[in-house]
Amino acid sequence: MAVHFHNADQGWVVGAGGQFLKTTDGGKHWKAVSSGTRALLTGLVFSEPLRGWIIGANGTILATTDGGAKWTPQISGSQATLYGASFVSPLEGWVVGAGGTILHTVDGGSHWSDQISGSDAALYAVQFIDRDHGAAVGALGTILVTEDGGKSWTARPTNSGATFFGLAFGNAKEGWAVGNAGAMFHTIDGGQRWVDRTLPCLQGCVRPTDLLRIRFTDPQTGWMVGERGAVYETRDAGVTWKEQATAAKAVLYGLSFPDATHGWACGDKGTILKITTQP
Repeated sequence: MAVHFHNADQGWVVGAGGQFLKTTDGGKHWKAVSSGTRALLTGLVFSEPLRGWIIGANGTILATTDGGAKWTPQISGSQATLYGASFVSPLEGWVVGAGGTILHTVDGGSHWSDQISGSDAALYAVQFIDRDHGAAVGALGTILVTEDGGKSWTARPTNSGATFFGLAFGNAKEGWAVGNAGAMFHTIDGGQRWVDRTLPCLQGCVRPTDLLRIRFTDPQTGWMVGERGAVYETRDAGVTWKEQATAAKAVLYGLSFPDATHGWACGDKGTILKITTQP
């Protein structure tokens, strides 16, 4: 369901049944590590090499301070399935999930507090540029933005019924939200206004590909993954996207680029893809 690489060698993936795998050799070998839970694990984020968090069903939040060797449950105070996480420091972070759930911590997860999202939609992704400015996206065309660290969230109009699964800001002003049926929305003012850049359904296309994750390695270069093993790349800041040939046919849920030349995607049926590119 999710993958995170801190560098070209050290990475982790999580998935169904509490599955947690770790590699220290760039994915050549993967080792199962006990997460201490059987819950569906949907996401993971590391603020630094040793400190990270896993999120999942039933309000699950697990924390590590030793690079994933041991995971400790944290009390989220929620039973919602959690889907997205973003940390701006080892102490401060946000988690989003079902039913418009937004949780905030300022002490590394020892305590989590609710923030009022003003939405009942499932939220699938969140990203903070700094401790004040962030955005969250989800079902029913939902895009929420904050300029005060989540004390208040404002819904931004999209006039779309799409479900947004992925969110990425290349810098403080420019960002992308992607979702089902090729949905792609773009902002150049920090999330105040969003323009529809949905991918067209080209010749032979029955339905545009569901897009599930998006990442940028620099302002010009970005990647997206989605259903049917789809991998897309842009080299012109999202003006055009080129689909890359892969052997994978499974839905790809996770995407991580620790640097400009190494990336990993993961998805259904235990699929893990290594992406090597030229800078």
